[in-house]
Amino acid sequence: MQTGMHTDTERCVRAVRSKDARFDGWFFTAVLTTGIYCRPSCPVVPPKPGNMTFYPSAAACQQAGFRACKRCRPDTSPGSPEWNRRADLTARAMRLIADGVVDREGVPGLAARLGYSTRQIERQLLAELGAGPLALARAQRAQTARLLIETTPLPMADIAFAAGFSSIRAFNDTVREVYALAPSELRTRAPRSRPAAAAPGTLSLRLPFRTPLNPDNLFGHLAATAVPGVEEWRDGAYRRTLRLPYGHGIVALTPKPDHIACRLTLTDPRDLTVAISRCRRLLDLDADPVAIDDQLRADPLLAPLVDKAPGRRVPRTVDAAEFAVRAVLGQQVSTAAARTHAARLVTAHGDPVDDPEGGLTHLFPSTEALAAVDPQTLAMPRTRRATFTTLVAHLADGSVNPGVESDWAETRARLLDLPGFGPWTADVIAMRALGDPDAFLPTDLGIRRAAAELGLPSTPAALTARAAAWRPWRAYAVQYLWATDDHPINFLPV
Repeated sequence: MQTGMHTDTERCVRAVRSKDARFDGWFFTAVLTTGIYCRPSCPVVPPKPGNMTFYPSAAACQQAGFRACKRCRPDTSPGSPEWNRRADLTARAMRLIADGVVDREGVPGLAARLGYSTRQIERQLLAELGAGPLALARAQRAQTARLLIETTPLPMADIAFAAGFSSIRAFNDTVREVYALAPSELRTRAPRSRPAAAAPGTLSLRLPFRTPLNPDNLFGHLAATAVPGVEEWRDGAYRRTLRLPYGHGIVALTPKPDHIACRLTLTDPRDLTVAISRCRRLLDLDADPVAIDDQLRADPLLAPLVDKAPGRRVPRTVDAAEFAVRAVLGQQVSTAAARTHAARLVTAHGDPVDDPEGGLTHLFPSTEALAAVDPQTLAMPRTRRATFTTLVAHLADGSVNPGVESDWAETRARLLDLPGFGPWTADVIAMRALGDPDAFLPTDLGIRRAAAELGLPSTPAALTARAAAWRPWRAYAVQYLWATDDHPINFLPV
């Protein structure tokens, strides 16, 4: 079992006294004299150390009877970076809870996906987070409800069910308990500058992150590799379609100095929590850039790259199966050729969608649709067709699953067992679909070229040995090494 930061009282007190926003989401401060809980950077005068106690999650604070602070709004903190850094049971469970699995499938569904009993899951989460899966999901529902109350004109009954509550009474009771306000009072207190929805089902919100965040490679990569019809760069925003549990959506993500502006259009509001979670994952917004950059900066050859543009994130994905398919389409071809192959699949087999703004036309094809594709219709070499059809068959039957609940090492090994899968393909899927922060690409041509220019070893074996000092953040080192090139993936589009 991991020991969280909340157990280090002295360190937590220092963070609270300095109002250090870097620790928002790492732990929460409960104030015994007021009965409220806050984020470390809360702007109010810090309480006396004897009146503070610390919890690893908002759900644990709520379980202990504390309500959310109305000033610092701790429920809007960035997520803990622990869940994206680790691959153990707790981290995998937290990624699934964020993806709404408990709301859709219950705790038995969560346990089944992870391959453990419900008792084991509950015991592990309670031990580390101070709350079980139901309480953690309930805290997430409360946060979603607040977001909908404050940013949309939806009736309260619609909000209750969209946020995942089973009844209006449960919705009212939870909102009152967590925020010490009735839902109608929350709406009354919401900022008057709330943006109006551009169309029915559309809402605008802010996605917080820990600073610094360098948007260049993050949005540059997404824009340069965008599949026509599914993704586009328009008016300073990355837009794409989303396949979601209850319907589909379209999202526009715009980098701002202190947040990511997110505009979502959903066919079913019940998908809001999942859509937000997947967008945060796509942009790696829960990372701890200070910890990552400090370790990479310790290498004197990497330090100038980090100092020049700190806060690089790893561009990930909103759909792991989609990315795995696109990784195969991109084997040994240019970025433009990979986009062309993917666009043909989208046009022939993707589900059409209506985009009020135009430009986006389809969802990326489902694995079931791709499994029915006639291989002879694919304009690619015979061996690549075999790799494609084998991967799709394994994705469709679930024997290979690069999703958030998967064990990184086990999934990578299964990918390497497939014909046509070498280390580069397996590792790029591990980095961007599985979310392994330590995935490394020593055979990548761009990485080897950058290594040679910097004076790093340029052979895969020697570079891997040198990169041991960068662990567990080698995927971030890849972003800094790639940035030495003038490829479009490294630049924010104009």
